[in-house]
Amino acid sequence: MRDRPRLPSSPAFWRSPLRGTRFTAVLGLVLLGGITVLFVTGLVSYAAYSPDLSPVNDTTPGKGLLGFYLFDWPAGPSWLYRLTQGVHVTLGVTLVPVLLAKLWSVVPKLFALPPARSLAHALERISLLLLVGGGLFEFTTGLLNIQLEYVFPGSFYPLHFYGAWVFMSAFVVHAALKTPVAVRAVRSMRAEGPGRAVSSSGQAVGGRSAVADEAGLASARPAEPTVSRRGALRLVGAGALLLFLTTVGQSLGGPLRRTALLAPHGGADPGGGPNGFQINKTAAYAGITEAETSADAWRLVVTGPAGTVRLGRADLLRMPQHSASLPIACVEGWSTADQWWRGVRLRDLAALAGYDGGAADLLVESLQRHGAFRRAALSAAQVSDPRSLLALDVNGEPLSPDHGYPARIIVPALPGVHNTKWVARLTFGDLR
Repeated sequence: MRDRPRLPSSPAFWRSPLRGTRFTAVLGLVLLGGITVLFVTGLVSYAAYSPDLSPVNDTTPGKGLLGFYLFDWPAGPSWLYRLTQGVHVTLGVTLVPVLLAKLWSVVPKLFALPPARSLAHALERISLLLLVGGGLFEFTTGLLNIQLEYVFPGSFYPLHFYGAWVFMSAFVVHAALKTPVAVRAVRSMRAEGPGRAVSSSGQAVGGRSAVADEAGLASARPAEPTVSRRGALRLVGAGALLLFLTTVGQSLGGPLRRTALLAPHGGADPGGGPNGFQINKTAAYAGITEAETSADAWRLVVTGPAGTVRLGRADLLRMPQHSASLPIACVEGWSTADQWWRGVRLRDLAALAGYDGGAADLLVESLQRHGAFRRAALSAAQVSDPRSLLALDVNGEPLSPDHGYPARIIVPALPGVHNTKWVARLTFGDLR
């Protein structure tokens, strides 16, 4: 018997009997649907961050060429961002085993020589490199942002946004080339019935014909099988299901939050009492001191066409108070159950600033000294929604320091980071 080839460029180097068109086809079709949903929900999330207000909302790029689809993010239904971002993050985590298995199944193609046999083959290889590199980049940056927070130079959002467009461009080309092959392979699997393990001679155990290898992925010298291809697919599916079950609870909340073992905001709700629900940024982290939020020191500055007004917390409590039951939903995929917020409507403060109809863009500035999103912009539609509040209390008690005392923004369907805490200034006017 010849010595086993030492170079991965040799087809005989790869000996797993699991590789083949059908195995890769099933994984590819799962990713085709899953990644399409990820892309759409990711674009929706980007729109929710109001990138056309980039001077104040993070450092995301303006509309430009890739922002042709952007729209004003609505203020309802209140659970909208909780749903779209929960799906985006949970599905992304769930698909990790599928992505890794798919990359493993096609890795011999990355080492195939010559690099290009024709112009068409060269374009396919380039799209494959962009596909693999873009996929790893998007999934890696997404997982890092979920688990670690603030680990990126500059802003995570343009990195993930531009990376998504590069990846999806390659994904569309690859899908156009390979989807017909994948569909034929899956149909042939159904026609033959349950798959069998493939022997080293290339014949299926039990007398069935060898699995078709239209894409040329099967090993030239397969080793003896230890598991069938369907068994391997079940293993990948079990891994994906496990990740789903240990992640999804952070978006659903309630008792299921305890099942979110892999989520940074999984487990039981922190603390207890009315303020005992998830937070991302503590007062200590943001550099908030008790001295500057005391009743004597803190004043809210409200600016608009009518001039500037300074209001203490007692002044705000004397204004008409309104309540709204709203969740907080984060870009990291976690969300709280609905909390009962109470405070002054933003549209009432807009009227105080000189906008009688209560409809005006709003720039919110925080006392925080550390961390991103010290400033955030809200659209006139968000300001005028009757559920949009400058919240002073939550669940019947004053806000805790970590939840934004003495006052914070709460707006339906708004990403959590724009529900600014420790509000210091509200500037009403045209921000576009």
